[in-house]
Amino acid sequence: METQRKLALVTGASAGLGAEFARAYARRGLDLALAARRADRLEALAAELRAEFKIEAFALPVDLAVYQAEQGLLAAITARGRTIDVLVNNAGFSIPQSFAAVPWERQRDFLMTLVVSACGLAHGVIPSMVDRGGGSIINVASLAGFAPGAAGHTLYPAAKSFAIKFSQALDAEYGHAGIRVTALCPGFTQTEFAMANGTQEIMDSSPRFFFQTPGPVIEAAIAANDKGRVVVIPGWHNKVAEALLHYLPTPLVEAAIRAGSKRYHLQD
Repeated sequence: METQRKLALVTGASAGLGAEFARAYARRGLDLALAARRADRLEALAAELRAEFKIEAFALPVDLAVYQAEQGLLAAITARGRTIDVLVNNAGFSIPQSFAAVPWERQRDFLMTLVVSACGLAHGVIPSMVDRGGGSIINVASLAGFAPGAAGHTLYPAAKSFAIKFSQALDAEYGHAGIRVTALCPGFTQTEFAMANGTQEIMDSSPRFFFQTPGPVIEAAIAANDKGRVVVIPGWHNKVAEALLHYLPTPLVEAAIRAGSKRYHLQD
């Protein structure tokens, strides 16, 4: 059936920030295309959203680490006769060991998921957004995107810095066409992220004061995107941290980051 509702595609939608993005857009009356690897979780979330918000929600199981996986994902949406009005590039993970301590294939999967597929999805949705006179893209970056690299999670700061710069470039190129692009840069947030990479016990020992819950983070991201803000850092403590990263002398920042990151660097 044809629908006049807009459609949001959320990657990494099976848990954490992705699932919260899906709920937030469903509350706003958008239909949802839910993409992630875990089909059972996607189907359960889609059923929940359909029942609660009376919108269309469908699961698209996909592994974005696979070469050109984004093409199949976009084709599946096109086959339903739908176009994407909102793209949320949220899928991701981290690798807490040293770079060469894990197989290259795992590092390559990281880059494919966080960088290549995210760019491919944006490349696929932008032309139709331009034709329709607008759209929204939210790239989930991180406060780590402003920090220098340190031991462990080798590619993570670089990938998140890329997400920030990529968002800024897309805004410069397509803002005039009505496309709103936002890089979301949260700090520590209570999700399954740490459990997935094996650092949950370490996270649990960190001060709760510095953690946020997904809801306010996602609401800040959507509000910023609605206003055309390109970079959003939810939470005053994260804003302070970003300012310190920016204004303190580089050697001091590097020393502090390296010292603080040691506890999150798992043994090789």
